Amino acid sequence: MMIAYVAQASSGIALTNKIVYICFIIATMMLAASPDVRAAEAGTAELKADRTAIVVRADPRTGKLIRSVIAAPAAPPATTGAKPQPQISEIVEKAAKAHDVDPLLVHSVIKVESNYNPYAISSKGAEGLMQLAPGTARMLGVTNSFDPQQNIEAGVKYLKYLQGIYKDDQLALAAYNAGPGAVEKYKQIPPYRETQNYVKQVGKQYSNARAAVKTKAEAEKKADPAPPAQAPPKPEYSKLEKFVDENGRLYLRTSQ
Repeated sequence: MMIAYVAQASSGIALTNKIVYICFIIATMMLAASPDVRAAEAGTAELKADRTAIVVRADPRTGKLIRSVIAAPAAPPATTGAKPQPQISEIVEKAAKAHDVDPLLVHSVIKVESNYNPYAISSKGAEGLMQLAPGTARMLGVTNSFDPQQNIEAGVKYLKYLQGIYKDDQLALAAYNAGPGAVEKYKQIPPYRETQNYVKQVGKQYSNARAAVKTKAEAEKKADPAPPAQAPPKPEYSKLEKFVDENGRLYLRTSQ
């Protein structure tokens, strides 16, 4: 009986080890396939067809892999193409105008952060179009980071706050990515490869967007030139007529 029990226990341990090993292999493959992996934390997320996100993480205390499911809103997700949906553009325009931020900069941040996918979840758990960290979202009063209206409004407000602190778009973007503490520590863009690449990517998107707007405006100006200025019409005066009355006096009068 003792031998049978030991054999059974050993078999159970071996099975458990195999399951943990398989889970580890699956998580590693998911990490390698994810385009938005950030070096500071192991983990990945993918969006299922029913709009729920499966998140696999390593428990910091036990080291075991933990799998959790995060439900996204029921609305159909936006395409991950280069162009935003009209609804997203409208929200960006309103939020940017309300907080005095260039909408082209907001679009550049969204493009780099989520590629216009409102259900994007990063390996660190940042969510939505502007990839709000859960703590930042709570601080800004966001109840649903997958809601484009709440996400963009909060993201633009936070970006404006960082612009006000640093008076420099590059430092504001660096703080948006790495946190204000990192910028305060180094007094410049932190020496993190991810953050430096992020600032460059957003800056490139922003420059391209501004150049495209300028080119479009110049093309429209050439296609529809302003009409030539016309001289103001000359005033018309009534003609004077002469006549002599029966007493021989000369009079002048205007003709009708």
